[in-house]
Amino acid sequence: MDYDIVDAHLHLWDPVRFRIPWLDGSDLLNRVYDVQAFCEHTAGLNVAAMVYVQVDAASAYALLEAQYIAQLATHEPRIQGIVAWAPLEDGECVRSILEALVAVGPLVKGVRRILQSESDPAYCLQPSFVRGVELLAEYGLSFDICIYHYQLPAVIELVRQCPNVAFVLDHIAKPDIRRGVLDPWREHIATLARLPNVTCKISGVATEADHARWTVDDLAPYIWHVLEVFGEDRVMFGGDWPVALLATSYRRWVETLATLTASLSPEAQRKLWSDNARRVYRLPAVAR
Repeated sequence: MDYDIVDAHLHLWDPVRFRIPWLDGSDLLNRVYDVQAFCEHTAGLNVAAMVYVQVDAASAYALLEAQYIAQLATHEPRIQGIVAWAPLEDGECVRSILEALVAVGPLVKGVRRILQSESDPAYCLQPSFVRGVELLAEYGLSFDICIYHYQLPAVIELVRQCPNVAFVLDHIAKPDIRRGVLDPWREHIATLARLPNVTCKISGVATEADHARWTVDDLAPYIWHVLEVFGEDRVMFGGDWPVALLATSYRRWVETLATLTASLSPEAQRKLWSDNARRVYRLPAVAR
């Protein structure tokens, strides 16, 4: 590739430092994945900058997690953004957490409160949650949306209710690629994309396919649809490492996306791989 990569979705963890319950039982993931391991897995690829996204550690560790990554970034300057955790469902009370996160420093760019595990598809529409999301705009923070495809209708309404908040959709809303189901995900994504305050990460796609047998063709209609409805200015690359290792190596995912986007103009490719992430997450610009 001729483009610098800004990875808009990186995880790092040490299960002994912070309790991460969802790793229990996974021999592949329940181990240390640190900067050194990331460098090994991305050898030969020009990853120029990364945005760290919270790893859904137990809530008691959330602020410590943001503080630790900010400290880590002093030794690994490619970590240029942090998306932290906050209990947005607490409404006005979440101000105390948001103030503490902002105090961590300018690396904190946004918040992610994972919704995919909520049994109620409309969980994000409870008034206290909507209020918590609205508050993000006051603190200059964006909101990363992590959901399954069937939660899209509620999220569309959430975005409509919070027009002043910048939203980032993670993992293209996790469609059912494993079974090749496109609808109604395709219609819902198009509806969400019509809302101007949403950007979409092309990340975590292979993990929604058959982990052992997926092909480029399996992923193609989903990625092409996202590119079409969001347009070149509102899509960005995410590696979702190390979670993506369940289905793909980092290099294979980069090569897959490069293959599927080869027909884009050089400018559009540069936006996808780096420029959009720098703009959306307010990362330092690179002189050209």
